[in-house]
Amino acid sequence: MSLSSLPHKTDLTELTRDQLTDFVTSQNLPAFRAKQIFSWLYRPGINDFSQMTNLSKDLRQALFQKAVIGRLTLSAKETASDGTVKYGFRLHDGKMIESVLIPDEDRHTLCVSSQVGCAMGCAFCLTATMGFIRNLTCGEIVGQVFAVLEELQQRKKAGTINNLVFMGMGEPLANFDSLSKALDILTDDLGFNFAERRITVSTCGLVPQILKLGEQTNVNLAISLHAADDATRNKLMPINSRYSLTELLEACQSFPLPKRKRIMFEYILLKGVNDSMQDAKKLAKILRGIPCKINLLPCNEAPQIPFAKPDDDSIEAFQNILRKNNYTVLLRASRGADISAACGQLALKKLETAS
Repeated sequence: MSLSSLPHKTDLTELTRDQLTDFVTSQNLPAFRAKQIFSWLYRPGINDFSQMTNLSKDLRQALFQKAVIGRLTLSAKETASDGTVKYGFRLHDGKMIESVLIPDEDRHTLCVSSQVGCAMGCAFCLTATMGFIRNLTCGEIVGQVFAVLEELQQRKKAGTINNLVFMGMGEPLANFDSLSKALDILTDDLGFNFAERRITVSTCGLVPQILKLGEQTNVNLAISLHAADDATRNKLMPINSRYSLTELLEACQSFPLPKRKRIMFEYILLKGVNDSMQDAKKLAKILRGIPCKINLLPCNEAPQIPFAKPDDDSIEAFQNILRKNNYTVLLRASRGADISAACGQLALKKLETAS
């Protein structure tokens, strides 16, 4: 259930702790009750006010009359050969979103969606083929994290979520208000208690929101760059016609970075488009002076997009040029490609029904 399905009730997962305090006091309750209630909302297994045992029976009944705890419905789940898990969540209006859990030896990373579909229209991304449907609410964003944490707890010895990356469906910074509230809840010590250094927000280049993000939080910033000149980037990413490479890189230079923290630049290698040695040299030049790492992602091919993966020799040569220019370069191995869960592949392909 959610606020949208029950308009006379307030969905408490849509509220930060401060907003919950305002709600509680508006009900003529003491402010300290907000802290008690908030501390229960994101514990796996808690889905009903009756489970909040340090609240009086009368208070629990009053909450039931005025509020609801919104939860997502897990309607599909698929596991790749490498252990990557793709979750399909049905929202209150019947729309679907996907989240991806990526396991490593000692940690789990959850890729979180921020919109249903995407309006950015990047030529290499399957989510773009859906078009933009709507923004997710704060509760729908944090609900993905809650649902996966709960599912991991049910799978004993499955571990927990160590890192969050906003690299799922949608452009996070185009849904800034919901993202900001979600980050508040995710980092609240009575919420999910994630350290900001464990959260990465990726953007295709919404310059004003990049600066706003840097003012409001200390989360990690990832830039979907994918080209080293305006002409190529204009063809791949329509956002570049609004905010040029020069404007984007100036925003990155202004982004506040604590000591030893760096911006991650993501670069999808597309055969014959942006993978030449000249492209690598241009990339090395334009990023000079920005504390950064470069994440190379060989194209995940799909029938719906007109691009191919470069050969291994070309990828290695591109990487070597960047390394010779003293950049830290990561070559991301594709994860979950056999279930369309890899980077750029989230487009609500039919999943098997969750058991």
